[in-house]
Amino acid sequence: MPRPILRRSIKGTSTRMAEFLAHLDAISRRIETPCGEGRMAWRLWGEASSPPLVLLHGGSGSWRHWARNIEPLARERLVICPDLPGLGDSAMPPPSESPAPVAAILLAGLADILGPRHYDLCGFSFGALLAGHLAAQADARLRSVTLVGAGALGLPRQITPLRKVRSETGEARLAAHRHNLATLMFADPSRIDALALEIQEANTTAARFRSRGFASTTSLKDAIAGARAPVALLYGERDAIAFPEIDRRFAALREVQPEAWTGLIPGAGHWVAYEAAASFNAMLADMLARRLPGV
Repeated sequence: MPRPILRRSIKGTSTRMAEFLAHLDAISRRIETPCGEGRMAWRLWGEASSPPLVLLHGGSGSWRHWARNIEPLARERLVICPDLPGLGDSAMPPPSESPAPVAAILLAGLADILGPRHYDLCGFSFGALLAGHLAAQADARLRSVTLVGAGALGLPRQITPLRKVRSETGEARLAAHRHNLATLMFADPSRIDALALEIQEANTTAARFRSRGFASTTSLKDAIAGARAPVALLYGERDAIAFPEIDRRFAALREVQPEAWTGLIPGAGHWVAYEAAASFNAMLADMLARRLPGV
């Protein structure tokens, strides 16, 4: 009888993780802004009067990429997480060969939500690419931009072969999710827990916009060169898209942003904000404190 007991245990854990995500969703304030022919979904946590911090998730993701960061950061910040266009609950953007028009949708949405208020911006992976393009278009209301696990700096990325999930069901689907997380997102596969698998399933199911084609370009480097706000770049030490040449990525950024602040979180992979959440939250807070004393 061990196998049925194990299956019930996994199912029960998955249910608790789904309830945790539902709780985070329930305590958020949801706002919608225009996006293509539909609407873009934004979720907000924390006190409305706190300094705004905007978090942009990664490719094929959703606000759930920040599940382990939202509540800790919301103690001091108004945390704002959109579902990026074509992902999560947000409509597809108009067709474009560049991330710049997608960033413009984000910038317009932030203007609707925040008006004249200043804000800090942090983007992960594809979200880092959009953050760079947003920073190039933004005015003085943008106080800082932090790039996490960024590609598109003009350097080749490591090959991370992923398994197709959409046609799989049951245990085969779970195994494909675990493989993809271990290959791309985590440095230590033993840290892939039920919550990570629940997030991966929810994100994959809703993803429509494909962003991987931008990663090997210079799109972020070109865009972030025009940013007027202070810039930082963070990686997990074992980030699958950058290891073992993370220093070259720091150097590439400093070619266009010589004063950029950089950080490395030991033992973590690409999804560093999840795998090493406490260290990431502390490093992000430190970056903001260095750039913005007293905020």
